[in-house]
Amino acid sequence: MCAIGTANPPHRIPQLQIADFMASALELDEKGTRKLRALYRVSGIGQRYSVLPDYARANGEFEFFPNTPGLEPFPSVGQRMAEYRRHALPLSVAAVRACLEQLPEVDYASITHLITVSCTGMYAPGLDIELVGALGLSGHVQRTCVNFMGCYAAVNGLKLADAFCRATPGARVLVVCTELCTLHFQKSQQDDHLVSNALFGDGAAAALVQSAPAPARPSLALTAFHCGLEPDGHADMAWHINDFGFEMTLSSYVPRMIQQGIGQLTHRLLADLPVRLADIRAFAIHPGGRKILESIEQALGLTTHDNRYAYQVLRDYGNMSSATVLFVLRDLLAGFTAADAGAPVLSFAFGPGLTLEAMLLTVAVGEGKQVAQVASMKSAAPAPALVA
Repeated sequence: MCAIGTANPPHRIPQLQIADFMASALELDEKGTRKLRALYRVSGIGQRYSVLPDYARANGEFEFFPNTPGLEPFPSVGQRMAEYRRHALPLSVAAVRACLEQLPEVDYASITHLITVSCTGMYAPGLDIELVGALGLSGHVQRTCVNFMGCYAAVNGLKLADAFCRATPGARVLVVCTELCTLHFQKSQQDDHLVSNALFGDGAAAALVQSAPAPARPSLALTAFHCGLEPDGHADMAWHINDFGFEMTLSSYVPRMIQQGIGQLTHRLLADLPVRLADIRAFAIHPGGRKILESIEQALGLTTHDNRYAYQVLRDYGNMSSATVLFVLRDLLAGFTAADAGAPVLSFAFGPGLTLEAMLLTVAVGEGKQVAQVASMKSAAPAPALVA
């Protein structure tokens, strides 16, 4: 992984301003409004981004939601998907350009594979085909879509990219995660919906993965992956398409379940590698919420400083589903220098299932020296792909 670029829509809205919109939309009384604002204050989120300006307009004059009491008729799935199609392409293009401008040696026409990742919208011909035209990619680029897997889907996108690069050493794989979560606001006072309305924002992230590191800057080698399932959490984190948008189930038990499973997940990831948890000083954890980050710290003995990049992304953007862990990796990668060559990075992401994904990355610098070093971790396996 040689470079990571990100993009957000133009509407940056303070968290408590969103709380005011929600209280008005849900027609809460004074007591309910106080409770809702308290939930938003303790979320660890300072602001979020949305393709919709409405969340900054608690008193009406909405562009997407009806300017009526109770926002009726509430927008349908079709209306929300029309907004997704309108906004997903320009946001994705901005993220790709932010990625590839870091690598002037990479020509758009040299991209061999395109992987698009999203769980917040879909259409066909889809975002993948539109990106080919908008970016000037080759019409022969191999396209793969990872849809509706939730917050951990970026890891599956990177797994695919790694497999493509191992199979074809000259491959250049562009992974694009685009999520417009705020299109799916649910006008419901159920606890699950109150929590999800308080967490999710919009954003896109793009990563370039190839077999060799970038020539003059640190890259991240994709060293190992491991997936775990917690079947007891099957009903506690879920994502369904209903008549009025996509509905998230996110129960208060999720942090506890992740806390119970994260130690075994880490053990299995590292079992066949010459790396132990005590050797790792860099962490890129998907900030699904403040309590999730705190639960992982307790389970693995981490500090808030170890987790600082995740907290910063949560504060500045909220949870952007699949794109979020790439925002964390972007900040982590930006701080590495040649002196960090060989340093391991542990990353986690979580989603419906309850699915727990883990990956080990390694800082790589130069024209192949560190690639060989990383490859030795996997015995005779092919050299790992790198996020440039």
